[in-house]
Amino acid sequence: LKYAKEADMILVMSVEPGFGGQTFDMFALQKIARLREARKEMPEEDRFLIQVDGGINPETAELCRRAGADVLVAGSFLFKAEDPGEAIAKLRG
Repeated sequence: LKYAKEADMILVMSVEPGFGGQTFDMFALQKIARLREARKEMPEEDRFLIQVDGGINPETAELCRRAGADVLVAGSFLFKAEDPGEAIAKLRG
């Protein structure tokens, strides 16, 4: 977090980078929560957004939001959906 005040957004990868369709790694929730707590200590003008990428579906989206995520990246869940609009609505809760 040494350079966090320089960032607009910090990305938490919740899968091993490389290919879509992987299962969400629950350890990412600890990282998100740690970032959320660190952000609370920062002046408002230095605060960053927390983005999460990998294994996002309605269940993991809710867990990420509760942990402190602001932005969710969903690939496979949306691309495999019959109705992408409905899938997006499910992610939004």
